[in-house]
Amino acid sequence: MIAKAKARSRAAELLAFFQSKGAQAVEADILQPANVLLDLYGEDIRARAYVTSDALRGEQMLRPDFTVPVVQMHMEHGAEPARYTYAGVVFRRQEADISRPSEFMQVGYELFERENQAMADAEVFCLFQEALSPLDLRAATGDMGILIAAVRGLSTTDRRKSALLRHIWRPRRFRALLERFSGKIKPPASRVALLQAEDAMQDASPLIGLRSRNEIITRIDALKAEAETPPISKSESFILDDILNLREKSPMVLERLRDISVDMPALSPAVERLDARLNAMAAKGINVDALDFEGSYGRTTLEYYDGFVFGFYAESRPDLPAVASGGRYDALSRVLGQGRSIPAVGGVIRPELVLELEGQA
Repeated sequence: MIAKAKARSRAAELLAFFQSKGAQAVEADILQPANVLLDLYGEDIRARAYVTSDALRGEQMLRPDFTVPVVQMHMEHGAEPARYTYAGVVFRRQEADISRPSEFMQVGYELFERENQAMADAEVFCLFQEALSPLDLRAATGDMGILIAAVRGLSTTDRRKSALLRHIWRPRRFRALLERFSGKIKPPASRVALLQAEDAMQDASPLIGLRSRNEIITRIDALKAEAETPPISKSESFILDDILNLREKSPMVLERLRDISVDMPALSPAVERLDARLNAMAAKGINVDALDFEGSYGRTTLEYYDGFVFGFYAESRPDLPAVASGGRYDALSRVLGQGRSIPAVGGVIRPELVLELEGQA
């Protein structure tokens, strides 16, 4: 109980810091409508969130984070530009690792800015660096927008690109799909036999399950179309691997991505956004020559980040998760805005981890 009281006190200090930088303090309900989160993340969110229900409200979830309700609030009646800050407890199921906390504090800062997205990214990053400067943390950065642009630039079907994009935040599933689409993994013999059958439904056994005969035929037709699609080329597979394996200082990454974009022009707009962001950071005093960039960074977070991503880590404590993390989530405002959208970027700090590193936990 004492540790929680200390965490709340430290959270209040961080909240006051963000307010001093012009952010408006807001709050969000602990219970959030489950249908919104399920629409955003699919059924996978159930494995990470606590779900409850009642006859009047239907399914509810203990908030897994603040970003979704803050975006909803802003899209309903927020002015532009807008800066918000908040503090409170979030809840995550940790069945895979019970040593990790299932509830913890977050203090966040969210910026909704339409005019200069590179400067907005730089502003948020610099504020978090300033708030955490006494801890001497290592900053990690990445850009989900580059990987998303690379997938969209593949010379393959929209169906395959949609599947890869859907699993881009699930590295193992993404890798399995990429290997299958590249022809590295052969389909099982049962599927080959199904696709080679002149009429897969002829003399079939009685239907068992919820799918109708027409739905099954549609699925078989889709599998046949997939089997007839040429594999993703080795050169494009190498490009994706090259991007995912990037791990270098930001200027070196920028030059490498410029080289890659010669072979995949669809990357060029995302690479130019990275260049603009680095220039904006440098203008705010960030030593971008020493700033780490990782091509895979941000792929294991909640799946709304679609651009710049960042985190701050204690190199002396590799056992700890990120003390702070955040990124850009423009697509989320389009999904929740009911026809409206605004570019947005933000992040959160975990006060308990700050206290632990300060020796006050």
